[in-house]
Amino acid sequence: MAAACSDGASGSSADPEGAETARPDLRGTVLEPSWEKPDVTLTDTEGRPFAFRAETDGIVTLLFFGYTHCPDVCPVHMGNIAAVLRDLPYAVRERIRVVFVTTDPERDTPARMRNWLDRFDRSFVGLSGTEAEVGAFQAALRLPAAVRQPTRPGPLPGAYAVGHAAQVIAFTADNRARVVYPFGTRQADWAHDLPRLVEADPWPSEGSPEPRER
Repeated sequence: MAAACSDGASGSSADPEGAETARPDLRGTVLEPSWEKPDVTLTDTEGRPFAFRAETDGIVTLLFFGYTHCPDVCPVHMGNIAAVLRDLPYAVRERIRVVFVTTDPERDTPARMRNWLDRFDRSFVGLSGTEAEVGAFQAALRLPAAVRQPTRPGPLPGAYAVGHAAQVIAFTADNRARVVYPFGTRQADWAHDLPRLVEADPWPSEGSPEPRER
């Protein structure tokens, strides 16, 4: 899925009651219509249940399915996001959460996943679940199930790779999946979009939602 810029036309301020706020100008692929955030509970790296919808309510959430032995897609996505977050103002950064769900629970123990995520940012959340739980989570987000793929013979017997979706899904504060970021999204794109996702509360493109309780 290729990244795309979307244009947002400014709404008129002549009639405050009827004025519409323009959709933010984003470089990710905007989902129209948006998707509901799944109500899924998995296990975090401390062994505690993590109710995804409840724990991320009211903040921008970046969700990615991957694995710590991934040679390219996963560390590049996590590294780019972490680098951009470090440069954002604290008021913006504190309203963004990154959630990583492993597609390789056999090797991604809680300790390994925590150590791997900490190399990027200690605030990143790592989650694991059964194959059925993670598969249902992916299906709810129109993502293909992860597939184990044997690698060529090498020094590590039984080594394998995991084929998985390569996009990051961004949820806005109203618990809707709004934007998808494919592999290849640059730090400049993240730096452009993340503040705009935080500021887009409520999101303007789908009518006038009921105000959320804070």
